Amino acid sequence: MLARSGAPAQPGRPAPAVPERTLPAARPRSPVHAASGHRLGAAHPRQEGPADLRLVPPALAAWGTAALAVDAPASGLTAFVLLCLATAGVLLLGRRDARSRLTRHGSPDRQPRPPTPTRTQLRTASRPRVWARATAATALLGAAASAASAGLHAADLRRGPVPELARQYATVTAEVRLTSDPRVSRPRVSGDHLTRTVVLIEADVRRVARTGAAGTTATRTPVLMLVDTGTPGQGSRGARDGSAAGSREEAEPRSPWLELLPSTRLRVTGRLEPPRTDGDGIAAVLRVRGQAAPVTTGEPSTVQRLAGRLRAGLRVATDHLPGDARALLPALVVGDTSRITPELDEAFKETDLAHTLAVSGSNLTVLLALLIGPPGLAQRAERRGLAPRLGLTLRTTALCGGVLTAGFVVVCRPDPSVLRAAACGAVALLALATGRRRSLLPALATAVLLLVLYDPWLARSYGFLLSVLATGALLTLAPRLSAALRRHRVPARPAEAIAAAAAAQAVCAPVVAVLSARVSLVAVPCNLLAEAAVAPATVLGFAALAAAPLAMPVAEALAWCAGWPAGWLAGVARTGAALPGAGVDWPGSWAGALLLALAVAVAVPVAGRLLTRPWLCAACAVLLVLAVVRPPPLTRVVTGWPPPGWRYAMCDVGQGDATVLAAGAGTGIVVDAGPDPKLVDRCLHDLGIDRIPLLVLTHFHADHVAGLPGVLRGRSVGAIETTGYAEPEDQAAFVRREAARHGVPVTVAAAGGERRIGDLAWQVLWPPRPAPAPDGPNDASVTLLVRSGALRLLLLGDLEPQTQQEVLRSAGPRLAGVDVLKVAHHGSAYQSWDLLRLAAPRLALVSCGAGNPYGHPAPGTIAALRAQGTAVLRTDRDGALAVTGAGRELRVARD
Repeated sequence: MLARSGAPAQPGRPAPAVPERTLPAARPRSPVHAASGHRLGAAHPRQEGPADLRLVPPALAAWGTAALAVDAPASGLTAFVLLCLATAGVLLLGRRDARSRLTRHGSPDRQPRPPTPTRTQLRTASRPRVWARATAATALLGAAASAASAGLHAADLRRGPVPELARQYATVTAEVRLTSDPRVSRPRVSGDHLTRTVVLIEADVRRVARTGAAGTTATRTPVLMLVDTGTPGQGSRGARDGSAAGSREEAEPRSPWLELLPSTRLRVTGRLEPPRTDGDGIAAVLRVRGQAAPVTTGEPSTVQRLAGRLRAGLRVATDHLPGDARALLPALVVGDTSRITPELDEAFKETDLAHTLAVSGSNLTVLLALLIGPPGLAQRAERRGLAPRLGLTLRTTALCGGVLTAGFVVVCRPDPSVLRAAACGAVALLALATGRRRSLLPALATAVLLLVLYDPWLARSYGFLLSVLATGALLTLAPRLSAALRRHRVPARPAEAIAAAAAAQAVCAPVVAVLSARVSLVAVPCNLLAEAAVAPATVLGFAALAAAPLAMPVAEALAWCAGWPAGWLAGVARTGAALPGAGVDWPGSWAGALLLALAVAVAVPVAGRLLTRPWLCAACAVLLVLAVVRPPPLTRVVTGWPPPGWRYAMCDVGQGDATVLAAGAGTGIVVDAGPDPKLVDRCLHDLGIDRIPLLVLTHFHADHVAGLPGVLRGRSVGAIETTGYAEPEDQAAFVRREAARHGVPVTVAAAGGERRIGDLAWQVLWPPRPAPAPDGPNDASVTLLVRSGALRLLLLGDLEPQTQQEVLRSAGPRLAGVDVLKVAHHGSAYQSWDLLRLAAPRLALVSCGAGNPYGHPAPGTIAALRAQGTAVLRTDRDGALAVTGAGRELRVARD
């Protein structure tokens, strides 16, 4: 009996044989840790059951309701809540009545009346109907709670004096309490200049008074502060490749507004404005101008001071690192992106690696995995991680995980994005603690439900949507993909990594397409390559964060070690983004997202079939590589671009100028760089240009020079020739800084200068030396008369009519009868008609952006050119253009 009941047999005596049929059926183990007598827990592999979807309907109902209710009227929300509660009550009462009828009468399908059914029979017979009612009821309750929460949050935005003052665009003096870290807006090219940088801070207005009015009013209203620091946009760009020499801190003094911590109280004077869009969670925009330094009225909280000290220590510890690692490590660890340059940020977006730059659940997951080890072993005696090596019991390990999560929230600031990351990380904590994947979907649904109730504005956040989709894909799709790959003899760890990256990309790609109107072809391989670097960089970065207040040399050593994987991550992003076929354009709408989702749904089973055909799979991989790399010779054969024997090309870079004069195989003279490094780099790659003996920047407006890093990227540039009028000053300084960093000399062009490379020759027509004081940068544009073989071209830069007349008087007959004219100033209405009549070009090319706000090119200019027999092409409609031949054989190819 002892042996039969599970007690051990007597030593030296064999246990009595027990027939198998006499043993009772084994009962399934409880889904909790069993007390096995082992201080580290016993080895109990868990059986995976069907997915538990009971909490998914209420979570989705709450999410969708919050997205629609945040700007709905209060009366409608009240009626909706009452209707949901009443309907849920009816469903729940109906559920109870159904169970009662089954208890009294048994199954209605059985005749005659059977004896009273057992509990198991009742559960089986009533399950479909009862669970349908329960699911509908819980979904209605979730929707009601979400609507009520959204209504209460929206009421906070509508009450108090701030919304009314914002509608009046009133100037006010306010006392505010900061609720977020200050951040700097990214400069962008707007026409011929860069936008000024502003500091953006989320805050609560606690007291407000209209300027000139007596008394103040107490309130608590969320606003977005825009602080104009007076910094030109170009100066805050720093080095576009993220080098330390061009970082924001070294390019200009750091604004004192950027040193503020959340929970700090300030007194500011500014103008209130209504928010541009509803549903952003703010009642107004507070624009602050002319205030060089903040006026502090209250110190930040102890928790925020501690977090600020730790974050500042990490920045100091990373100061000695190379540029990319220096910028990335604080972003990877605590989400501090203040050092990320626009170009690096764009590279991460192009490769779908932007999630690594924000605080996300993956940060916490890495730390928890370090503590507890792989999820599948979290409950077994052979579990891994630091916890068993330190001798911690399961309960103590769970407690340490909770403390670690709380510390993560403190260091990364308890704002909604960090709380979202903590909630998503808690899903991983549950996986590590239980080893059961079946419990993860309810945990994810609970996290979504609680977060949406806490902050209804998250329901409209694309970041929140991407986080939930990625986590859900890792819980549902990734295990199946991994199992399929292992069945095809892929090793376990590579199979899990590939499955995770592919699953997350498959479900997130439609949403990313809506945001960027592009689909990345390199996202999966880039995420696979980056995955190996994220964990060590994060762990070592957190170690440096913890060591900085205690021993800075130790923190610097840890940061140096973390700099290697961080640099690798930046290299992956930059390399992937630089590939000419890294992404394809896609409709940036929800219809486009649906189309992409259908394409993914078709591609997944097709890919599964390809795995059974290795040669076909390899052929598809080769085709994908060729589509991404786009070797110029192959691209020329497939697309016909660029045409053989091209002489002059005008790149499609939007509202700006970037043109190329062919000077031999792989060699070209580039005139202007356009407003976007990515676009000009792609154009030069498609043209096969890797050597540039001379880069001419006609003048220093942003739409002609902001793309300079794209021209210099990976190419040999002999010299940069510019105008002598160094205005705008900040953009001229940017050009000098970029040239110095790449070791390229800068010279000044002057009228009369002539150069030749093979059959390409050009002379400078303007500006003269000494140059007269121009009315602006446009009138100082370098103007070239070019001869390429038998082809004659006139490149006018952005000259205005008066200066065009000066060129006409100085150059005289040399301008007569050109083949190609690069129309001045993007085809504006301000042209010298005398010059156009003398030049009498056969072909006029206009570089302009689609839908630009300036109306370029002017209809009158186009009409005047066509009236004298000139063919006119423009990049906003015709794309990139390449000219071949000359005279009667003049031809133009479109990309």
